[in-house]
Amino acid sequence: MLAKRIIPCLDVKDGRTVKGVNFVDLRDAGDPVELAWNYSQQGADELVFLDITATVERRKTMVELVKAVARQINIPFTIGGGINEIADADALLNAGADKISINSAAVRNPALIDELARAFGVQFVVIAVDTRVIGDKNIVHLNGGRLPTEKQTLDWIIEAESRGAGEILLTSMDHDGTKGGFDNGLLKLVNDTVNIPVIASGGAGSVQHFVDVFQQTNVDAALAASVFHYGEILIPDLKSVLRENNIEVRV
Repeated sequence: MLAKRIIPCLDVKDGRTVKGVNFVDLRDAGDPVELAWNYSQQGADELVFLDITATVERRKTMVELVKAVARQINIPFTIGGGINEIADADALLNAGADKISINSAAVRNPALIDELARAFGVQFVVIAVDTRVIGDKNIVHLNGGRLPTEKQTLDWIIEAESRGAGEILLTSMDHDGTKGGFDNGLLKLVNDTVNIPVIASGGAGSVQHFVDVFQQTNVDAALAASVFHYGEILIPDLKSVLRENNIEVRV
């Protein structure tokens, strides 16, 4: 059985790590380079770095900051934000990324997924999906959750997989930052439907929430931000509890 992964996420704005609730009311959470080093030491399995305003501000990801983070860690590193073409991904790969995460650009130009998968390999391409319930449907949102689309979440994820996505990073905006637990119903539906790894994101508030998401949905990984940034959950303690619940994790 493959070990489940624990992934801290650095949401970066103006060179600082930030965290909000339901994608708004952002507050400072520290220096991304220091946090990255700390998570690498604690035993995080991977690290995700999202330049959360790059798309809205129509600029590229902060390559120098990415390089500074990459120098501090020895775990797989995923970068997202402002990636619109092959050249952007290439620059981040050269700066130290192991994988890139695309969201808005992929929805606007789905063929970009095919191009990236062909250029770099499927394992390099993570499709991030920000979803919120509107009416009775899960709807994909763009621009850091600011813009609802016409796309239903499961349909879009199926298309992304067919085009060459190697992994899905699924964030429930309704659960994000609430610390009320992951959206296990949606995560199970998606994980049962696709054949690529799914990363759960949005809602982690306790160690039990991680136990629940792995036991109830069988996703491959769980991602969180504020509970790690503010020291509410330490990764070694989390992994210890997961092992006690017969959930395979890397020590």
